[in-house]
Amino acid sequence: MNKENRSSTEYFLIVGFSDIPHLQIPLFVAFLIVYLLTLVGNLLILTTTYSNSHLHTPMYFFLTHLSFLDICYVSVLFPQLLTHFFLEGIQVSFTECILQLFFFLGMVTIEVLLLTVMAYDRHVAICNPLTYMTIMNKAVCMWLAAGSWAAGLIIAIPHTVLLSKLSFCNSHTINHFFCDLTALLKISCSDTSNNETLIYISGVVITMLSFILIIISYSKIAASILKIKSKIGKDKAFSTCASHLTVVVLFFASLCSTYMRPTSTFSNKDNKIMSLSYVAVTPLCNPIIYCLKNTEFKKALRKSKKAT
Repeated sequence: MNKENRSSTEYFLIVGFSDIPHLQIPLFVAFLIVYLLTLVGNLLILTTTYSNSHLHTPMYFFLTHLSFLDICYVSVLFPQLLTHFFLEGIQVSFTECILQLFFFLGMVTIEVLLLTVMAYDRHVAICNPLTYMTIMNKAVCMWLAAGSWAAGLIIAIPHTVLLSKLSFCNSHTINHFFCDLTALLKISCSDTSNNETLIYISGVVITMLSFILIIISYSKIAASILKIKSKIGKDKAFSTCASHLTVVVLFFASLCSTYMRPTSTFSNKDNKIMSLSYVAVTPLCNPIIYCLKNTEFKKALRKSKKAT
């Protein structure tokens, strides 16, 4: 990076929601509640699963990874987001912005991969119940989880490196509530075609391929469920699948609508609203739709309360 570019990107000013001053207090209260509920809900999953041995199954193993990820996810963004409501803008250094972007992209990718792994887990559980514990043994689960975390962080590196080479000579004001990739590309005065190409490649290879694998898994799951004669068995299987599919559709739809389009069509206002769906809504909903509506988990939760 040459001296001119370096001097022009010593810091960024993140404006957050300062363009709607009359909603500062209501938004602060709303986001604070979302943040606290997200932390409590996901911590509840972690502690309840850890303290109940009968929940030490592959499904809950991956759920604990998803819960831990969501805690990290919101903790990277929400403290800064909440600070926005007391200031007209937050000044962050170029390095801090790049690091936030790296962890954000890494965790988004990890979530995509974990959701795919969880679909495969449900596929094996419903389509091959007799060999489920053999196929999804402890070593396999550990490798799938570790692979998701490692791959997510590795995939975030080229995006971060390419962005760090851009020049921001025209503006250093980010019209977003965090160092979002689309918002940064919007204010760059460099050629961002390589960045956009990488976004599309990542979107096709990671996001779309993962979504296709999930659809294939659930197509086979649906065929197996239809063969189940017991109504209780069908309802239980459909309940588990419906919860996971709800998160998948919400998460993947918001990601694709935000990132899988040209930079020229980016609208900062629309992007901020769309970002909330996977930044705030999905981490909050995960504990509810995965576990808090799960009879087995609620029994374990009541057992943990009695033990304390």
